[in-house]
Amino acid sequence: MTSTSQLPAIIALVCAATGGATVAQAQTSAAVTGIVTDMRGLPLAGAHVQLTNTQARTVTNEEGRFTLKTSVRPLGKTLLVSHLGMLARRVRITTSDTLRIQLEEDTRSLDEVVVTGYQQVRNRIYTGAASAVKMSDVRLEGLNDVSRMLEGRVPGLNIQNISGTFGAAPRINIRGGASILGNVQPLWVIDGAVYEDLVHLSLDQLASGDAVTLIGSAIAGLNPSDIQDIQVLKDASATSVYGARALNGVIVVTTKNGRRDTPLTVNYSTENTVRLKPRYANFDLLNSQETMSVYREMEDKGYFNSSSALYGRRGGVFHQYYKAANTYDLSTGTYEQANTAAARRDFLRRAEYANTDWFDQLFTLSPTTQHTLSLSGGGKHSATYASVGFFHDGGWTLPEKVDRLTANLKNTFFVSPRLTATLSAQGSLRSQSAPGTLPQRKNHAQGVFERDFDINPFSYALGTSRTLSPYDANGRLSFYRNNWAPFNILNEYANNTLDLEVIDFKLQGEATYQLREGLSLKALVAARRAHTSSTHKVTENSNLVQAFRANETPLVAKENVYLVHDKDHPDQQPQIGIPQGGLLDNNEASLSSWLARLAADYDLKRGEHDFKAFAFAELRTAHRTTTPFTGYGIQYDRGNQVYTSPPHFPQTRRGEQQLLRFARTRRPRFDVFAQRHLRICRPLRV
Repeated sequence: MTSTSQLPAIIALVCAATGGATVAQAQTSAAVTGIVTDMRGLPLAGAHVQLTNTQARTVTNEEGRFTLKTSVRPLGKTLLVSHLGMLARRVRITTSDTLRIQLEEDTRSLDEVVVTGYQQVRNRIYTGAASAVKMSDVRLEGLNDVSRMLEGRVPGLNIQNISGTFGAAPRINIRGGASILGNVQPLWVIDGAVYEDLVHLSLDQLASGDAVTLIGSAIAGLNPSDIQDIQVLKDASATSVYGARALNGVIVVTTKNGRRDTPLTVNYSTENTVRLKPRYANFDLLNSQETMSVYREMEDKGYFNSSSALYGRRGGVFHQYYKAANTYDLSTGTYEQANTAAARRDFLRRAEYANTDWFDQLFTLSPTTQHTLSLSGGGKHSATYASVGFFHDGGWTLPEKVDRLTANLKNTFFVSPRLTATLSAQGSLRSQSAPGTLPQRKNHAQGVFERDFDINPFSYALGTSRTLSPYDANGRLSFYRNNWAPFNILNEYANNTLDLEVIDFKLQGEATYQLREGLSLKALVAARRAHTSSTHKVTENSNLVQAFRANETPLVAKENVYLVHDKDHPDQQPQIGIPQGGLLDNNEASLSSWLARLAADYDLKRGEHDFKAFAFAELRTAHRTTTPFTGYGIQYDRGNQVYTSPPHFPQTRRGEQQLLRFARTRRPRFDVFAQRHLRICRPLRV
């Protein structure tokens, strides 16, 4: 009875509180009105208006007007007003009347210059499409390849990395899918001089991950710490300067200079990075128990009998069991593995619970380190920048290792108020090791790409059964069967190696003479010399060479595609083509290029008018020499003697294989350019 009598009072109290809150909210809500214009009084539609330190924001309408509602008192607060192409402005609210806000035009981007390699053009009169990035904005710690740093940083620039190995040339696409089968690599220009690729790469090679891509990058020898900024010329206007070679775009790199009348400064920087190992948790793959359950099901259906496991092209744990059960140990007088049901069950159980982590076995935590020592400074008549850099990568995987030494020296001489000269020298040395690999080939019958004897660590870890182990119970290397021959990945890395050596050196001289106001003459001379060496060594202890000798039984010899088959007598037993020794594939390539240019540049600004004229004549040549050598039967333990094999001679006569192959190819290139450009520009009024 008491609670019933109090109910009307409670309802009245709630209504009073609700109404009071509504009144309070109405009392505190307010609105700020205003109009946003440019300096000429024209309204700016779409301007963004925000009350600082709050979530209140709005945009102006077509007349430049805005109404900003807020739940706090606006007097004394600050508005942040911004518009595309205008300088943002902060306005303090001092009155409740309509605000009138004027924004200034942002001319900073218009006053910036686009470096085309030949000239510097102000943004306001540049008619092409270009993107500029500062090296300080795109620099990624732990990366020492400039091309990889640009990934995702430049609009319209697409970079596809086929290999994560240092120095591998990525596929760079600036202007979209310009070609399906052709090469779409851009042209690199460093300090005004075209930087030729060390070797020519086809589209198939770029997409294959072949070893040649490791020396295909034009700028792998450039230290990122020496770069000032990068310009990307993305449209067809670049072809008016560089010709058809710029059809796929141009990437212009400008290196650092010393500053005039500045004290000498010495800088030292170091970067140390450790990469984590991949984990099977990131991939949907079977563990050893799941794999063994599949094996047992296949065995119940007739697979993995002793004959196929012992003498087939490939064999895993069942090959290891049957191999041990058929190998007699003279020292003990017994077979290595008892051929009983219990022994077989124990052997397979060990494989079932092995669960080998191949990522942990093949990948390391070796750090990468980059050291750079630079100095810069200048006086009244000269300015200098010099740097020395050393990069070391102990290898993310066991067979990889990289050492790179770079040096850069640039001197600018202010001979007179009209004459300026610059002399520069750049050089790099690189020594690199990688797992041995054969070129990818096309299988036209099946329409796929194939690579024999692929020992890429990442691919191996993904595709190898975890029931296998690199070592046996006694700590010795454990071999299984691949391509009719014993295989162990650690043994293969020790006997199938690829060593790269790269030397690159460039000298360059520039001079600028100011004839009169706005008119200058420019001269540039550059010479570059580069040499690369790629040595692929395969000893006779490797699986690759042993596959060329596998003929345990007549059936194995007939099926082995790596033996010498006589096409004229197909019924004869195939023969071993390399009975002794190993393989050697050595490729040396050299590049000699020089460039000479004379240009006249007229750049004058009168009020709102810009007068721009440019003409130049250029002479450029590039001379390439390729010296490949391929040898079979190389005996590395006997002073690299060659063991001649008679079965190879018929193959050599038919051109199918060569016991020794030596060739020298020269590819000269000679270009002459003479062009002129004229621009008269006046800014448009909208």
